[in-house]
Amino acid sequence: MNILSRRSFLVATGGAGLLLAGCANGIGSRGGEAIDARVDATLDYLYNHYPGARELADKAVGILVMPLVTEAGLGLGGAYGRGALRVGGVTVDYYARAQASFGFQIGAQQYAHVLFFMTEEALQDFRTSPGWVAGADIKYVVSTTGDRFSADTITSTTPVVAAVFGQAGLLIGATLEGTKYTRIIA
Repeated sequence: MNILSRRSFLVATGGAGLLLAGCANGIGSRGGEAIDARVDATLDYLYNHYPGARELADKAVGILVMPLVTEAGLGLGGAYGRGALRVGGVTVDYYARAQASFGFQIGAQQYAHVLFFMTEEALQDFRTSPGWVAGADIKYVVSTTGDRFSADTITSTTPVVAAVFGQAGLLIGATLEGTKYTRIIA
């Protein structure tokens, strides 16, 4: 029986992530103006389709918006997207989101992803880390009806709230995955 080491896993999934990163993920440009335009459109969509998201944004000290994340997998998989961090409604940095996964999976999908930083400490940790990894301190909100997010009172005690919406495509499976956010120059 061949056991996959952590290093082998990272090398294999990192290679898959690099292949996926080489694909055009719809943003089409590395320029900050193009990313900002996509972020504006994504936030407009989010606020118009899920009015509760605006209330969440009003309580947040910062918002990371990934307008388009492309994810694909066949055993090994990966995801990639670029976006902007906004504080007080102004873009302060640009970030790339990379994810590697391993497990039973097949398919591809695209979606938008927004992180709401609910505390100054969470935002500062994100901005000062060399490569922030999504962990257990994130609470995901989901669409419960066509126009509402369910985040209830947990958002007042959760340092980071994530919203995933606008899914297109299908990815089936159970995987082990890691997501890393890295500051980029756009």
